[in-house]
Amino acid sequence: MNEQETHHPGAEVEPASTSSTAVRLDEGHIIGTGGVPERFTNPGLPAHVARAADLDEAAARRAEKQVATLFGLSILGTLAFIVLYFAVDLDQTVFVPGIGVTNASNLALGTTMALGMLGIGFGAVHWAKTLMPDEEVVEERHPMRASDESRERVVKVLAEGGEQSQITRRPLIKYTMGGALGLFAVPLVLQVAGSLGPMPQKSLSRTFWNGGPSGPGEDPEFRPLRLMRDPEGTPVKAEDVTIGSVFHIMPEGLLPNPDDPEAEYLEKHILEEKAKAAVILIRLDEDLIESQKQRDWGHQGIVAYSKICTHVGCPVGLYEQQTHHLLCPCHQSTFDVTQDCKVIFGPAKRPLPQLKITVDDEGYLVSAAPFAEAVGPSFWERG
Repeated sequence: MNEQETHHPGAEVEPASTSSTAVRLDEGHIIGTGGVPERFTNPGLPAHVARAADLDEAAARRAEKQVATLFGLSILGTLAFIVLYFAVDLDQTVFVPGIGVTNASNLALGTTMALGMLGIGFGAVHWAKTLMPDEEVVEERHPMRASDESRERVVKVLAEGGEQSQITRRPLIKYTMGGALGLFAVPLVLQVAGSLGPMPQKSLSRTFWNGGPSGPGEDPEFRPLRLMRDPEGTPVKAEDVTIGSVFHIMPEGLLPNPDDPEAEYLEKHILEEKAKAAVILIRLDEDLIESQKQRDWGHQGIVAYSKICTHVGCPVGLYEQQTHHLLCPCHQSTFDVTQDCKVIFGPAKRPLPQLKITVDDEGYLVSAAPFAEAVGPSFWERG
């Protein structure tokens, strides 16, 4: 652009040409022509293009078989899901190129469920694209409540739609679609019913403090266990616990020795065992303890309580030395340690269970009895 063609900002120029396709940003003010029509012409709908299935019954039958095949793949995927749910071991792994080593059960169930879902989805889309009516219809706006005649017409249209979808004329689609949709509900129910696992039996009411592993079917015999610092794994002597001290405690033996016959079980269930057995150890001035049971179950002012909140199971690990309150950081439930961990604030409904403790011949703190009640949140059959 030469100097004569340059327009200064703010300069007024000739009206923009209606044939121009773009307006420069450096041309100053642009005066419009006011050429906007009062009404835009309705462009209408493009001409309808007939599909092969609309013109040829053989093509329609091919489309019907393709839809039925997709629904059939969904049925096979769902049946495979049910079989593999029971056939593949939960701990089995498999190598998948590009992914690496992954859980075989998750891979098998995910693949077969995807096949079941995609078969239904692709079958429905292909059915709509090839056999159902594809003519575009314009409906004028009308009041929110249609007239009685319109409502009757809707019923009629729905009936005609069912007829036009050819579902009554093509039973192969009807039966395969019904089978695919009906069977696909089975994996959802199967996961809920089958993934509940074994009944908990007494495992919700027992912890490692009962003498060992406390899973379903486990019935350990009580034996005194030393209170071990978590995560150091070192025992605690009574003289180590001064007034105001707080120790996070796990039972002796919870971290398994490889030569221990229970090592394999603990390796798989270590998180569950730790969650139930976690204890917080505190020493109070004995004159502040208001409960005789709390005195009897402690040792010279040293008391041990479950660290699992009785609301929803969060770890209660915040101790206020001045008020002797234990706080749950999740929902602010507050327990008064001087009153046998009674709930004084928050949504928790029960005190924290106390672990009865004593000392052994070497002066180390040990459990004198397991928890007398189930730790953690309430459950329907809690004793």
